[in-house]
Amino acid sequence: MKLCGTNYPLSICFIVVNEFCERFSYYGMKAVLTLYFLNYLHWDKNRSTSIYHAFSSLCYFTPILGAIIADSWLGKFKTIIYLSIVYVIGHVIKSVGAIPTVGDSSVHIALSMLGLILIAFGTGGIKPCVSAFGGDQFDEEHVSERQKFFSIFYMSINAGSLLSTVITPVLRGDVKCFGDDCYALAFGVPAALMLVALVVFIAGSGLYKKSPPQGNILLEVCNCIGFAIKQRWGRSKYDSRKHWLDWAEKKYSKRLIQEIKMVLRVLVLYIPLPMFWALFDQQGSRWTLQATRMNLAFGNYFILEPDQMQMLNALLILVFVPIFDLIIYPLVGLCRINVTPLRKMSVGMIFAALAFGAAAAVELNVVKTVVENAPKGNCLLQVFNLAEKDVSVIHGSNLFPEPIRHLQDPPGYVTLPLEAPNKNITMEIALDGKTSECKQSFEEQKAYSLILYPTPTGVQCRLVEDIVKKSQDGEPLLRFINTEKEAINLTVGNVEFYVPPDYNISPNKNVERKEYPDVSCRMESETCSSLNLGLLDFGAHYTFVLENSSQIIAHRMEDVKANNVHIAWQIPQYVLLTIGEVMFSITGLEFSYSQAPANMKSVLQAGWLLTVAFGNVIVLIVAEGAGLAQWREFVLFAGLLLGVCIIFSIMAFFYTYVNPELLEPQHSSGREDEDDDDDDLKKKPSNDVHLSSKGQGTKL
Repeated sequence: MKLCGTNYPLSICFIVVNEFCERFSYYGMKAVLTLYFLNYLHWDKNRSTSIYHAFSSLCYFTPILGAIIADSWLGKFKTIIYLSIVYVIGHVIKSVGAIPTVGDSSVHIALSMLGLILIAFGTGGIKPCVSAFGGDQFDEEHVSERQKFFSIFYMSINAGSLLSTVITPVLRGDVKCFGDDCYALAFGVPAALMLVALVVFIAGSGLYKKSPPQGNILLEVCNCIGFAIKQRWGRSKYDSRKHWLDWAEKKYSKRLIQEIKMVLRVLVLYIPLPMFWALFDQQGSRWTLQATRMNLAFGNYFILEPDQMQMLNALLILVFVPIFDLIIYPLVGLCRINVTPLRKMSVGMIFAALAFGAAAAVELNVVKTVVENAPKGNCLLQVFNLAEKDVSVIHGSNLFPEPIRHLQDPPGYVTLPLEAPNKNITMEIALDGKTSECKQSFEEQKAYSLILYPTPTGVQCRLVEDIVKKSQDGEPLLRFINTEKEAINLTVGNVEFYVPPDYNISPNKNVERKEYPDVSCRMESETCSSLNLGLLDFGAHYTFVLENSSQIIAHRMEDVKANNVHIAWQIPQYVLLTIGEVMFSITGLEFSYSQAPANMKSVLQAGWLLTVAFGNVIVLIVAEGAGLAQWREFVLFAGLLLGVCIIFSIMAFFYTYVNPELLEPQHSSGREDEDDDDDDLKKKPSNDVHLSSKGQGTKL
């Protein structure tokens, strides 16, 4: 059945809608995954990054399994159906694991990991099948229609990616359920979209052309290589062949052996490529974590979620692909610069390295507002002077050389040496020539505030433990000190604070980032006017001292500085990385396909997907083992990619382009002189290798 009298099969509508929903499902879930690990499962940044990339890696290993199942056993249609069911089940389990009332933390972790494994098998398994199944719907003579279908297909991929990375972070952050960010909803909506994708695909089952399994070329290639190695291993060194694959001639045709030789020449070039993907896939992990410590407000208009910045890549891909195809590449050609595909890929690596250099520069400024934990054998300390006059804090290490003014906002934490896991320390507090002792117990690697307040007998002290770690969603942290004899109740936004009397302190609570000009204040014995707390900004920790001078006034102290680096400073690194993606990924795929026989393209696709998988493994290893400061880690990755780029450029210099179309005439004419095959197929590197990047994103 054709679509509106055209040569387009009606069945492709179901396939395109299925792909859009599936990509929305996958990228929507993945967009909030790092923050889910961090805030819901309470893993640290390194473990969150490692599990994120372990999942991404599995998603790119499983397509090979899906292709083998489809080509050797079930066929594409049944493989898509069965693995989509696994996919939906994984999403449902993942969503249930995000419901706080379902079990304890160990149950949440178990459900989350099981759900992610099923999702990885589902999305990876159908990845090589859906696009090929869509191409199967066209008759052989409708080549142009098939090409246009793939353009629409890739557009649906990028549209699903773009929309999901905008919408699901909003569902996570702006919708509250169970008293916190609604991860259950953020995972539930992608689960519903995947269910819709499955239903839509099944709905079109009566219209599809369903080709039976015809055997998997990847298995045949592996068997041929294995047979050649086995034959070579058992022979004398004097019994030689021109190429080690020629040992497979006893069982396999010379045509297949020649095709494998061509493929292996390209696969050797793939060896350095995982390093590019190690950098590229950190958009959803390290770059998202960097965004949580930045200022996310665009004036008074809107506030971006930290995990929404990933949508910039999908958006820029749609913009940059036509710009490069229609403007930049033609201009470079007019300048008579010989830009071969492999050189484009090398330049793409350089841009990705520059992106991580930019990320390192941003990180150096971001960490200026972060309070690092004290090293072992030390703790952090700041002092609030609530006495009526200046005081001096006297300690052997001369931590506070200057007098501390009344209600002075501490300039920052100082490091107090303990030289032990915990220690009792006595300090002297001097006020108006009178000295009193302050004895407190400190533990290493913790942060404290020492509150000095007046009593009839002199200055007394109270030690409270502080939270210096910033909230991962950027919410400011707030607490109050009450100098009155009566308790005070405050309502900040929708958060209630009970502040005990007599210089006691309220618990720390997160509030929404915004202006608070009119905070409700309640006391039992007297009226309490509303308080103006001003702007409580991203990432800041505040202590407000409540003091009565004709009315209750809130004196503001900033314990941890607000995030003062704007999220817009991440745009350059996204621009550079997307330019790198356009030059590296799209060019690399099309170059690979141009250098392999038609029946070997699936082998190259498998190899390409494996480079992505191994790239994520590299990040996993570095995140768990390097133990570097974040900006140093960014510099390390940039340096590694530049080194790999040099190696790849040398390999590319010695690579000779081939024309796979010459293979068919050779074998059909009965030529058997294998020694001349390679020479006939090769041609000198030149501008004759023309690639056409047809607006294809790389989300596939």
